[in-house]
Amino acid sequence: MSLLFDEICEQPSVLRGLAEKNGTTASSIADEYLKRGLCGIYFAARGTSDHACVYAQYLFGIVAGIPCTLGTPSVITKYGGKLDLCRYLVVGVSQSGKAEDVLAVLRQANEEGALTVAVTNDAGSPLAREAKYHLCCCAGEEISIAATKTFTAQMYLLALLCERLSGDPDLREQLDSVWSYAADLLRYAPAALEAKLQRYRYLTNAFILGRGLEYPIALEGALKILETNRIKMKGAPESDFYHGPIAQVREGDLAIVVSAEGATYDDDLAMIKRLHEIGAEVFVITNSEDLIRAEKFGILTPKTGAYAAPFMFAICVQLFAYELTVIRGIDPNKSDVLKKITITK
Repeated sequence: MSLLFDEICEQPSVLRGLAEKNGTTASSIADEYLKRGLCGIYFAARGTSDHACVYAQYLFGIVAGIPCTLGTPSVITKYGGKLDLCRYLVVGVSQSGKAEDVLAVLRQANEEGALTVAVTNDAGSPLAREAKYHLCCCAGEEISIAATKTFTAQMYLLALLCERLSGDPDLREQLDSVWSYAADLLRYAPAALEAKLQRYRYLTNAFILGRGLEYPIALEGALKILETNRIKMKGAPESDFYHGPIAQVREGDLAIVVSAEGATYDDDLAMIKRLHEIGAEVFVITNSEDLIRAEKFGILTPKTGAYAAPFMFAICVQLFAYELTVIRGIDPNKSDVLKKITITK
């Protein structure tokens, strides 16, 4: 097995301890947010970390009713913009804590009097030192180029903060049990996907789609598959895919659909129907037993609540990427163009 696979399999143990290690800090952030009467959350992140923020953007809106913005750091770093962030909670998310553009956002936010939080895997990093509060992924060293355990740790920490702000008991229950469901999934998913993905040995391009809470997993799945397998991938929200991008799909193309029972399930079914009409091959990653029976290709995840389901799907897309490298004879930890830590300004 590879280092990438080992790090994927560490996720249950990482997730299990996060609330205990970060709960007091998350509560302090929530208390200060409410005491100051702040009006929203401004996220700054890149790549995989940005995808964790997209998940949080949906979650805070759904559960806590808090509007969230995905920041554009170049407004500050390249155009010299001065953002009025004093009534915002500004959250910088970076696995390494070294992202210079994210650091610039937090620095300006502090100057404007905003409440600042860093989410990183390094308590001594520049980002962690700049922010008033730090939520730590506590994932141990992550060596693989493709981030896996830090991604779900970031998702968890942002969800933990949402739970502290909202007091939602359902979210808390799902966070408490997500590590156990992840462990259950990892008992069968690697072998199941290895068998199912043999047909994609010569895959050159594909699409991955989701809606709502599943949309960030589509984004992350596309990134994981393309950066490990050098395959042209497009991750997109189903709602936007109808507005032009669907014209790219040709007969025989692979379309991966991330689908959870619940609010967006009917939209998933409609998209799958349309893809079949075009002649695409559909592979579903789903917690719906009905859907897995209806589709020829796919994998079934443990059935969790809506807020925890994206964690299951995240692990599945990570395994999809890894198992495809095994089938294709690719070393996912070697790249001529990628580095583990990417610094942008």
